[in-house]
Amino acid sequence: MQSLPERRFKRLGRLPLISPRLWVRRLIFWLGAIVVSTVAIVFAHAADMATSLFLHVIDGRPWLPFLLCPAGLTVSFLLTQHVFPGAQGSGIPQTIAALHMHDQAVVNRVLSPRIAVGKIVLTLLGLCVGASIGREGPTVQVGASIMHALGKLQRLPRLELQRALILAGGAAGIAAAFNTPLAGVVFAIEELSHSFEARTSGTVFTAVVIAGATTLGLVGNYTYFGQTAATLSNQPGIAAVLLCSAVGGLAGGVFSWSLVLAARGLPGRCGRLIMNHPVAFAALCGLTLAILGYLSNGQTYGTGYEQARGLVEEHSNLSPMFAFLKLAATVVSYVSGIPGGIFAPSLAIGAGIGSILSPLVPNAPVGAMILLGMTAYFSGVVQAPITATVIVMEMTANQNLIIALMATAFLSFGFSRLICRRPLYGALARRFLFLQGGH
Repeated sequence: MQSLPERRFKRLGRLPLISPRLWVRRLIFWLGAIVVSTVAIVFAHAADMATSLFLHVIDGRPWLPFLLCPAGLTVSFLLTQHVFPGAQGSGIPQTIAALHMHDQAVVNRVLSPRIAVGKIVLTLLGLCVGASIGREGPTVQVGASIMHALGKLQRLPRLELQRALILAGGAAGIAAAFNTPLAGVVFAIEELSHSFEARTSGTVFTAVVIAGATTLGLVGNYTYFGQTAATLSNQPGIAAVLLCSAVGGLAGGVFSWSLVLAARGLPGRCGRLIMNHPVAFAALCGLTLAILGYLSNGQTYGTGYEQARGLVEEHSNLSPMFAFLKLAATVVSYVSGIPGGIFAPSLAIGAGIGSILSPLVPNAPVGAMILLGMTAYFSGVVQAPITATVIVMEMTANQNLIIALMATAFLSFGFSRLICRRPLYGALARRFLFLQGGH
């Protein structure tokens, strides 16, 4: 029989601020957020090096991509199918799907360390052979995988806590990948979970704050796409918002619709040929990628980071065809079946669209049109207008255009829905859930 002081001491030990068990859980979780941020930073530097390596190798050899791209995409596809099965695609639909799965065996497979390693290795391989892909989507799945692994070690008792860790890992991945903590939180609410529960809010916020602080400590306070102080006055601002929203939203809707259609499988003879000869199709995608690279003078290869940054800071003049060729290269890279995201390429395409539309609104600064174009196209692709607004604002350190960016994001969302009725990541996640049998 325990004495009264012993019972009181035992109850005191269960309090959230005192419980040793809860403090161990918190420390492991905080360490996970630091690991996610560190991996994201290393991944970002490796991605830049991979793109630079490819451009250095093909410099002065315009014929070489016609060999490297088909061979590289073929090798990447074969590794995806036979060594890292399940690693294909962006990584964001897989993370969304994992949040809705009830079979823990399936969740463990989707967010396994093997898949996380494969995602990083194969994304870097794709960039080494000129694929038009980003590393932000894969970073979301890698972050979710790291947090999920830590959750398994802690043996969390409730399903909502396990899902909170997955959500926090994905949000921390976005925050660290772009150095945009606020966008990480908004992305978690608007895109990953489509809801926000008070029981898990602290978990997500803490992960993003720690990931942001780690990024700040390791690489400093940088802006992903440079800085611009562009502003808009009322009359040209209205014209710019309407024009960018319509063009960017419709283009983003076409892009999303094409990826959803490809995920379901093309109908008719063409679809059967792709299903029966996937390796040959991956090689054909590589050849198409090389042709697009040749037509764009090499501007469509890689993430599009340098091109977008050059347009935002107004020290780069790209061909008016850049946006269209980059869009085609991104579609080709994605449907080939290799891992890789669409975040950075989509923002580069949007910057190109803003540059094309800029002469049509002569009283609007070029920098403002480019930011509106980025927001419009990105919002049209992901159909997450608040995320699009916040992520462009944070990545360019421009708060002057917040109202115009938000108006553009919501209008382009509406235009995109005219073509693609379901959000891209949600549609791909439902397809993935169906194939995994985890719904």
